[in-house]
Amino acid sequence: MLAGQILNGIVTGAMYALVAIGFSLVIGTLDKLNFAHSEVFMVGGFIAVAAVAWLPWQLALIVIFLAGGLLGLATEFIAFRRFQTNEGKVTAALASMALGLIITDLVHKVWGTEPVPLKMQSEWLQTGHTFFGATVLNLQVMILVVAFVLMGLLHLLLQKTRMGRQIRALAESTTSASLLGINVRRVTQTVFFVSSALAAVGGLLVALRGGAASSEIGLSFGLKSLAIMAIGGMGDLRGALVGGLLIGVLEALMFQMGLGRLVEMTAWVTLIAVLMFRPNGIFGGGIHAREQRA
Repeated sequence: MLAGQILNGIVTGAMYALVAIGFSLVIGTLDKLNFAHSEVFMVGGFIAVAAVAWLPWQLALIVIFLAGGLLGLATEFIAFRRFQTNEGKVTAALASMALGLIITDLVHKVWGTEPVPLKMQSEWLQTGHTFFGATVLNLQVMILVVAFVLMGLLHLLLQKTRMGRQIRALAESTTSASLLGINVRRVTQTVFFVSSALAAVGGLLVALRGGAASSEIGLSFGLKSLAIMAIGGMGDLRGALVGGLLIGVLEALMFQMGLGRLVEMTAWVTLIAVLMFRPNGIFGGGIHAREQRA
């Protein structure tokens, strides 16, 4: 059914958006590209394997959020703290890539290279209801609720809190923010914590939906989220959301039309098509604070 496929697309798109927003938050605020972000996303699924086996998924969600945030702080300390200048941006990006490879290797050492089943304690997530001929699982509803609640909380953080104002000031100018008395290091750490926490939760949601955690999703799903960020506009949080939902629905429609073999090309073909007409992405690549001012 078309309605069911579109719902699947929206669910997938929400997970894409959650990861792409993490990419956008770092590059939009700090003008840094964190290649370890995909691996933090992947690790979220494996942390879920351990957490969900002992805890209800609601508590596991909190544990994974905090664990992802701590990984983000570690990434900032290891790969980015020493490279604050413009000349150090490439070095920092390469350091984050190396850190991501180390994370992947550690996952292989602990859990192996094969997907690890995720044993859920809640049968409620697997039950569903039929609407207009399409079966809607409680799991799908939960994924959408968690993803959009977290994105809404991020919006509130940026719009309504003192830390949000400081993040926006840092996005405009690191030098000006420092002259205004803003603790640049603390704000930078907050950005890494939040972006990585969102990625880890995204890893949980993907593992819940697929029933297993896989070390391969960091490369496939994570890189696709990087493309989605570029489709929406580098550093624009609105663009990450719209781009994620767009690609999710387009992939679902490809399945509906019997073109499942071409699904993995969808994000990349869309990226090329968008950049041909809008080189800065759908929302013009607002890498500073235009999303927050909207």
